[in-house]
Amino acid sequence: MKFGGTSMAGTERIRRVAGIVKRQQEAGHEVAVVVSAMAGETDRLVNFCREANALYDPAEYDVVVASGEQVTSGLLALTLQAMGCKARSWLGWQVPIRTDDAHAKARIEDIDAEALTASMASGEIAVIPGFQGVSPQGRVTTLGRGGSDTSAVAVAAAVQADRCDIYTDVDGVYTTDPRIVAKARKLPLVTYEEMLELASVGSKVLQTRSVSLAMKEKVRVQVLSSFIDESAPPADDLPGTMIVSDEELEGSDMERQLITGIAADKNEAKITLTRVPDQPGAVAAIFGPLADGNINVDMIIQNVAKEKAETDVTFTVPQADLLRAQAMLEERKEAIGYYRLISDDKVAKISVVGVGMRSHAGVASTMFRTLADRGINIQAISTSEIKVSVLIDADETELAVRVLHTAYGMDATA
Repeated sequence: MKFGGTSMAGTERIRRVAGIVKRQQEAGHEVAVVVSAMAGETDRLVNFCREANALYDPAEYDVVVASGEQVTSGLLALTLQAMGCKARSWLGWQVPIRTDDAHAKARIEDIDAEALTASMASGEIAVIPGFQGVSPQGRVTTLGRGGSDTSAVAVAAAVQADRCDIYTDVDGVYTTDPRIVAKARKLPLVTYEEMLELASVGSKVLQTRSVSLAMKEKVRVQVLSSFIDESAPPADDLPGTMIVSDEELEGSDMERQLITGIAADKNEAKITLTRVPDQPGAVAAIFGPLADGNINVDMIIQNVAKEKAETDVTFTVPQADLLRAQAMLEERKEAIGYYRLISDDKVAKISVVGVGMRSHAGVASTMFRTLADRGINIQAISTSEIKVSVLIDADETELAVRVLHTAYGMDATA
């Protein structure tokens, strides 16, 4: 079971979470719980790091931000004990959750679950802080924002759990954000592949890496709401959204849908390098250093070379990495040979996702035509087998999501 930040925001909500956990144990399950920091706490800790040192050391950053989950894991264990349950907290290094040493973006390499499994078998509820692990050097690491989802799936795989229930502030996966589109519909089943695309393009329900790990380890994941009444049915019977394999989805109504979901992501920033030499190795000189710095590059556009054998290269990076990316590129300006660096952090990525795209033409043209009809300019495009993404002005995000949701016939009928 995994509980997000809004579920853990204060002692009253932690008491509610403890009640949900206790009911699962009383139903005969062995339970491990992964918790996030209280809502807003990680942002507060990140800001302290920035105030202390704008170009902070990622290893020390991890020491600071990992403390949020340490607090909630201890508090939940204490609350469960007060309710008469056997419970204890297990910090990342105590399990241990072994990661690589890419601080602030660490990847889980191995979980030694022997002690954890023995503890659960004895009737003890294991409470594990999400988002953290331990590096080969023995230092605290964190898995990147949203990393508690990845922790939960990894622990579920390590203890060979029947299911991983992700409790959050929504009661499932919707066709789009219900706060933007009131007529968004909840989906009973979504494939790993679709969820992976939705997560990667801005759907905040699950972190990308958690879905990727669930697909690899074949962990069944259920998305549920933690804001339920005491009298609500147990998670085994709750109508959340189950993330499943393609095989499990076969034969269901979901397969006939053209589009499964629409996601919006405002955490993107655009960088343009002008007058880059149009020659072999020029692009590698740009993206090599960014890759070495663990900066993910998403959309890439290279204009057709002009007469002077020069080209403009535009790409997007996570907004949080913009300053670091700019610093790295400016440091290598001479080696790359570009003329000017232009950045824009007021952009948004809108994506339509669905396995139905494989067998239906015209998904992209519907998207482009719908946006054009509303005067929304497309700055960049990227596609995959089951996804089309466009980059637009951030101010037009909500309008774009609404008109596309209607254009693909996804609005729920009252």
